[in-house]
Parts: sequence; structure tokens; C-alpha cells
Amino acid sequence: MARDAPSLDSFGPGGFRVSGVWRPGSLLIVSDVAAAWPIGRLDEVTPDSLYPVFAAGAREIEFLLLGTGAANALPPRAVRDLLQKGGIGLEYMDTAAASRTYNVLTAQGRRLACALIAM
Repeated sequence: MARDAPSLDSFGPGGFRVSGVWRPGSLLIVSDVAAAWPIGRLDEVTPDSLYPVFAAGAREIEFLLLGTGAANALPPRAVRDLLQKGGIGLEYMDTAAASRTYNVLTAQGRRLACALIAM
């Protein structure tokens, strides 16, 4: 299947520039589709908030790249446990680092979902 992953051109106060278009707020990219993600803080991340990731499943997504906000922090246990149970890996880092990492990983053809909390 050919990839058409959106590019993450920049990030800044309150949002992200995705494929040339400024998108305010947090961002969820699943199956190469970028969408608004109604999450403002890491403690708001729940399995329900990541439903599109779980719906796509391990056959489509090898891991979730999670940008945790301004500081790197451990995601909630319920999210970690459900990802592990579903066979989906988890890489988490502050949003700035995750934003810089996303394009590199998609260029390598990695099958990832990306959830970025806006700063």
C-alpha cells in the first residue's frame, strides 16, 4: 500500500503546521490522516481518546509516537497496558522531540500513529 503521510512542517504555541496548513490544538495522525485531537494535557489521554489507534490495530500500526507536551512524562497506565495488550508499541517523548522525529520515521516507512499534545 502506498504511503501518503502528511508532513509535520513545524510546531509552535498552540498547534502544528501539517502539510503546509496551520492546525490549532493537539493532533492525532492515524493511517496517514491528520485529525484534531481534543486533548490538552497528558492526564487526559485515555484509551477512548486513542480509539482510532486501537481501531487500526497492530496489523496497520507498529507503534504509537506520543508527544507528551512540554515535558517528557510517563503516559497513563491504562493506555500503556492496552497498547501492550493490542500488540502496539509505544514511544513517548516531549512534543518538540516527537514532532522532530515524526517525519524521519515516516520517511523510513515506519507504520506509526502519532499523537501530539499541543504546547
